[in-house]
Amino acid sequence: MTSVYEEKSIPKAIMRVGLPAMLGQLTTLIYNIADTFFVSMTKEPAMIAAVTLCAPILLIIMSIASIFGMGGSSVIARLLGEEKKKEAGRTMSFCVYAMVFSGVITLVLGLIFLQPLANMSGADADNMAYTCDYLKWIFIGTPFIILANGFVHLFRSAGLIKAGTIGLVLGNVINMVLDYVFIVILGWGTAGAALATSLGFVCAAIYYIVCMICEWHKGNQLTSLSPKHFLPNTAMVHNVVSIGIPGALITVLMSVSNIVLNNYIGIYGSNAVAAYGIAYKLDMVPILLSVGLAQGVAPLVGYCYGGNEKKRMSDMVKCTVLYGVLMGAVFTVAFMFFGKPLAAIFLQDTDLIEQTGYFLKILCLSAPMLGIINMMTSYFQALGKAIKSLTITVLRNAALFIPGVIILNYIWKLNGVIAAQPVVETILTGICIFMYVNDVKSGNH
Repeated sequence: MTSVYEEKSIPKAIMRVGLPAMLGQLTTLIYNIADTFFVSMTKEPAMIAAVTLCAPILLIIMSIASIFGMGGSSVIARLLGEEKKKEAGRTMSFCVYAMVFSGVITLVLGLIFLQPLANMSGADADNMAYTCDYLKWIFIGTPFIILANGFVHLFRSAGLIKAGTIGLVLGNVINMVLDYVFIVILGWGTAGAALATSLGFVCAAIYYIVCMICEWHKGNQLTSLSPKHFLPNTAMVHNVVSIGIPGALITVLMSVSNIVLNNYIGIYGSNAVAAYGIAYKLDMVPILLSVGLAQGVAPLVGYCYGGNEKKRMSDMVKCTVLYGVLMGAVFTVAFMFFGKPLAAIFLQDTDLIEQTGYFLKILCLSAPMLGIINMMTSYFQALGKAIKSLTITVLRNAALFIPGVIILNYIWKLNGVIAAQPVVETILTGICIFMYVNDVKSGNH
């Protein structure tokens, strides 16, 4: 068994899987910020707005990776806990081939429906051309985007934590370098930003495939890419998809909520969209670090569950939540005091800097709560209780968030739209605590 699963100290085990996952998420955020930073150098708010508007579509593409990446990861971790390594290896192979097939299908459909998707994202006459340029090159890279994002989860469950992190970091670094070349040197604007993103994922996917081949030659039964080892059965497909689809819907609903939010902010003009885009990118630092910590720990939770180590699982969840809350609190304080200086890195216009700093002060209020919400989402996924994870996300991004945006926009206009996130996540934190306590009482611990 891999050493990470044998680590006796819970804090050390959390850090061994959590820190690499957080690093991966952080580099992902950095490349997203790099896209915005280099595009902002054009001094065209319409271009910045286009990058912001396209973000939900990219999330939807990544959600396909979640079906087989997160779904497969949950199944593999529990099979390893049950000492069923051969079945875990077959599950890994199925997920890889399924990601390739779904990536090709998404590429074709995305290019066919490019214009309607741009309209759905909230593009207007000012930024429509930039939005279409960005989406075109993103869809061309879709098979590799899905593979790279899915491999990250599969590698973590297989105990290949270092390799999983290296691939993600490699792709993101290449993306940032190409951002500079394509946007600043060659002047390709949003098309250059999207092409850089796609090529970064191409490199990451190639790295993961090479790692799979190398691990197989070392005798690792989990990493076969040969079709003869691809032997899916009804039970395997059901186990992966039953967890993966709700996991994918989590990302889709996040995208839907962002699309709704972008459309409401768009009422107030491209400058408002641009200011929110910068504030949201900065606020994504604590969000993605929290997500990385929770997702990194998820295979450990699944392994404990499969091995019937209920006490260790409970302690691991509580410790991770504590780390997440403390980390979020640090970011809230930092953004409260340094919001405008951070905004000034991306913007030159004084009014836009002021507006961005103000938005960031509102958004960051929910940062401490992320440690609870994200860990509960990953906890239920790790246990194979995907419906409960989906319930949290439906409440977060649809049932509570969309009505919240509409109502708060009516009451406080633009400020109300921005405030919807911390208001909803405050309510959701209480719901998550209730769900976890109820799950414990039901006999899982």
